[in-house]
Amino acid sequence: MEVKVVSGDITRMKVGAVMVNLFEGVEHPGGATGAVDQALGGAITKLIAEGEIKGKLNEITLIHTLGKMETERVLVLGLGKQDKFTLDSIRTVMAGGCKFLRKLGVKRVATVVHGAGIGGVDAEKAAQAITEGSILGLYTFRKHITKEPENGEIDELLIVERDESRRSTLEQGVSRGRILAEATNFARDMINEPANYMTPSDMAEVALNVATRYGLECTVLEREEMKNLGMGALLGVAQGSKQPPKFIIINYRGGDSAKPALGLVGKGLTFDSGGISIKPSEAMDEMKGDMSGGAAVIAALRAIAEFKAKINVTGLIPATENLPGGAALKPGDVLKAMNGKTIEVVNTDAEGRLILADALCYARKLGLSPLIDVATLTGACHVALGDVCTGAMGNNREMINKVIKAGEESGEKIWQLPLFEEYKEQNKSDVADIKNTGGRWGGAITAAQFLAEFSQDTPWTHLDIAGTFFSSKERAYILKGATGVAVRTLVNFALAET
Repeated sequence: MEVKVVSGDITRMKVGAVMVNLFEGVEHPGGATGAVDQALGGAITKLIAEGEIKGKLNEITLIHTLGKMETERVLVLGLGKQDKFTLDSIRTVMAGGCKFLRKLGVKRVATVVHGAGIGGVDAEKAAQAITEGSILGLYTFRKHITKEPENGEIDELLIVERDESRRSTLEQGVSRGRILAEATNFARDMINEPANYMTPSDMAEVALNVATRYGLECTVLEREEMKNLGMGALLGVAQGSKQPPKFIIINYRGGDSAKPALGLVGKGLTFDSGGISIKPSEAMDEMKGDMSGGAAVIAALRAIAEFKAKINVTGLIPATENLPGGAALKPGDVLKAMNGKTIEVVNTDAEGRLILADALCYARKLGLSPLIDVATLTGACHVALGDVCTGAMGNNREMINKVIKAGEESGEKIWQLPLFEEYKEQNKSDVADIKNTGGRWGGAITAAQFLAEFSQDTPWTHLDIAGTFFSSKERAYILKGATGVAVRTLVNFALAET
C-alpha cells in the first residue's frame, strides 16, 4: 500500500472511503470531523445523540454518504478518552479502520491527521503513527496458501491536510513510519516462514540479500571458522542437526570510525525441538520462530541503513537448529565458550543462551559497545510478563532506561527485571565454571545472569521476547503469528544514539 500526503478538503476526496475521528464524550464534533458532519447534514451529530457513536477507543461506525459527498463511505473512528490518547492509539485505530475497509473491498482511502488537532499530538509523529498502524495492520503472510484471498488489498492511503505549509512535515513522518513498518513486516515474513524454508543457510542468504540491497557489509562464518575461533558453545548446540550452522555478521557504517559500533545480537535458532531434552509436542510448531531475535536484528539493520543514520552498527546472528540427532549435545556434557569459560549443559533446551554466549564473546572481540541482545530466551519470562511485555535486564541502568524509552516510542512495552548478584548462585556448577540453567525459580533472571558472564563489563541490555514474539490472536496492528517485536525498538535506540 502506498501512503501519500495530499492537500485538500477531506469532504471532497474522490476515494472509496474517508476516515475521520471522535474522542469519547464529544457531542458536537469539530475540525475535519465537523466538516464531514456538516456535509452529511448532521448525521454524525445525530448518531452521537442517539448513542450509536460514543467515541470509545477502536469503535468503528460506517456511514453511507448516499451522494452527499464525493466518497461513498465515511468511517468514524473512536479515539477513546482524550487524556489517555497516545501515538499508539493512532496506530491502533488506523489498523482497525484499514482492516475494516479492506473487507469491504475499498481500494483508495483518505484519512485526516488523527490527534493533531485537539489531541495535541505533533503532526509529524501523528503521520508516522498513521503510516505504521496502517501498514502493520494490513500485513498478511500468504506465501504458502494457494487459494486467492477473499478480499483484495488497499492500494492507496491519502493523508489529507488543508494547511499546505505542514505537508513537508507530514511527509517526513510518513517516510519514517513506512521504513519502520516495512522493516517490521520483513521480520514477520522471516519468522512466519516454516523451518524448512528458513534454515540457517536460508537466514544467511536473507542477510546477504539485505546487505546487497541496502548497502551493508555482510560476512557469514562457516563451521570451521567458528571452530578456529573457539565457539564451542554454539557448535555444541549445532551438532545434532544436519543443517550447517552459520554465524552472520552485518555491518552498517554511517558514523565516526573512531567510535565503537553499537552491537545488536539476535538469537537465530531456526528451529528448536529442545534437543535431547525434547519439548512437548504441543505448540512445538511455533519454535520455527525461535530465530525472532535474529530476524529483528537483520530487519533493524535494514531500517537503519534506509535512514542513513550517522552511527556505526554491527549485527551478529548465531544461526543453527537444535535437534536430537545421533550426534546431539547430551545433558551433562561440558562445552567451552569462545572466552574459555566452561559450561555444564544440564538441559539441552536451554540452548539459546549457549549460542548467545559465543556471539557476545565475539562482540567483545570486535570492541562493540554498547550491546543489545534480543532473544526468545525463556518460558519463565513468558510466565512472568505474559504476551504484553518484553523483559529487559542488563548491567547499565542508564542504557536500560534508553531501551525502554525506545520501546515506548514504538508502542512496544518493555519491563525491567532485576539482575541481583544473589541469582548467580543458581548457575554454579560442580563440574564446570557455570551451568546453563539455574533451575525453575527466577528462570528469566538466571538466564540473563548466564549471559552476563559473557557480556562482562561492556554496557549491555538483554531483551527476552519469548512472550511477545508470537501472538495467538489478532490485536489491532498485531496479527496472529509473528509480531516482529523489537525491530522498531532497536531502530529507535540506534537513531537516538546518533
